[in-house]
Amino acid sequence: MKIIKIFRETISDGPGFRYSIYFSGCSHYCEGCHNPETWKGDIGEVLDEAYMQKIISEIRNNSILDGVTLSGGDPFFIPEELLGFLRRLKEETDTNIWAYTGYTFEELIKKDITKKCLEYIDVLVDGRFDKNLTNPELFYRGSSNQRLVDVKASLEEGIITTKDYD
Repeated sequence: MKIIKIFRETISDGPGFRYSIYFSGCSHYCEGCHNPETWKGDIGEVLDEAYMQKIISEIRNNSILDGVTLSGGDPFFIPEELLGFLRRLKEETDTNIWAYTGYTFEELIKKDITKKCLEYIDVLVDGRFDKNLTNPELFYRGSSNQRLVDVKASLEEGIITTKDYD
């Protein structure tokens, strides 16, 4: 996995102050994407052990953070590596995790590897960006087809439970 950029304190990618990590690679190619340079997955810094330790340390040592947000590209571009990353992130920081993806929750629960990834995510902003459904008044999403899925509740109840932010 490669990381393109990290915003250590942002208020744009979820509620409160978030540590946002932008991954390289995406296979959705949404028209109007705000990060098309990420699609190929060939840019950014490789997420090796030293980089992972740095990320964990920065998160643990920043007391004003309300959580971590994964974006991109698409964090699910290489789900096998994402699973290891999420496991370490949750176990070593015990922080709230949001993830943005072009996949829908329904698509992700069909595959064992991506379903396992969901177990470490608190809120999933799902669905491909649709420039025809853009609404600047939406909180934490680019188009009205995208949902803020409460992952834990959705997995437990077997139906999609969404969150609303006003």
